[in-house]
Amino acid sequence: MAANVNPTVRRRRLGSELRKLREQKGMTAEEVAARLLVSQSKISRLENGRRSISQRDVRDLCGVYGVEDSRLVDSLMNMARESRQQGWWHAFGDVPYSVYIGLETEAESLRVYESLIVPGLLQTRAYAEAVIEGMWPEATPADLDKRIQVRLKRQERILDPVKPLRYWAVVDEALLRRVVGSRVVMREQLEHLAHVSSMPHVTLQVLPYTVGAHPGMYGKFAILEFEDESDASVVYLEGVTSDLYLEKPSDVQSYSVMYEHLRAQALNAEQSRQFVIDIAKEYAT
Repeated sequence: MAANVNPTVRRRRLGSELRKLREQKGMTAEEVAARLLVSQSKISRLENGRRSISQRDVRDLCGVYGVEDSRLVDSLMNMARESRQQGWWHAFGDVPYSVYIGLETEAESLRVYESLIVPGLLQTRAYAEAVIEGMWPEATPADLDKRIQVRLKRQERILDPVKPLRYWAVVDEALLRRVVGSRVVMREQLEHLAHVSSMPHVTLQVLPYTVGAHPGMYGKFAILEFEDESDASVVYLEGVTSDLYLEKPSDVQSYSVMYEHLRAQALNAEQSRQFVIDIAKEYAT
């Protein structure tokens, strides 16, 4: 697979193109499903990129939509072929939240809010080991190791010397105070946070306890944005057994406004870095 081919993003783009063709034809998903003798949910999942799209699916849908441009059909078929290839994360087997990893790998910028755990892309190995083991007590050692390896691999986006991910994190003071692993682990983790936050493409802001109630109390979330204008921004909400991806412009706008409120209430970048350093010193003593 070519280095610049991301199957998750290809699937989303292809689904978007197929939805446009259906809407141009003036057909509902139910009507298309009836024509193809499939379920309406299959058509919806194909269009929102949640289901793998085969070349046969593309051929059948283009037939229903009356697409006569052979170049367009060939382009869609090629996207279908690429969308069925494997991303780097597949080498680790069945990986949780693989859809999110695919989006994160392609994203140009990422805004996250976390209240209880240091964001995954900013974790040290020792912290990641402690938090993963604590959150999945029934996991086997092999499963724990796989999750740790995937998390460390994801961090390469932050360290990419050519095109690093533009990263903005707003975090609650609570995650700086919660001792995960040990005080030594926490000191190293906070020192790492202070170091990473000094990078030009990374911004870290802390919401201190003194802020009181704030919009982030609804829970953690992430907003992913992409360089290609055809790729809509996505709000990611992580769950225990399933995840939620919001792509409606109104939903993305609501979370973006919420994020701006969090940024305004948090300490600025320099104050936040000093705040983290001061707490790290507390762990050292």
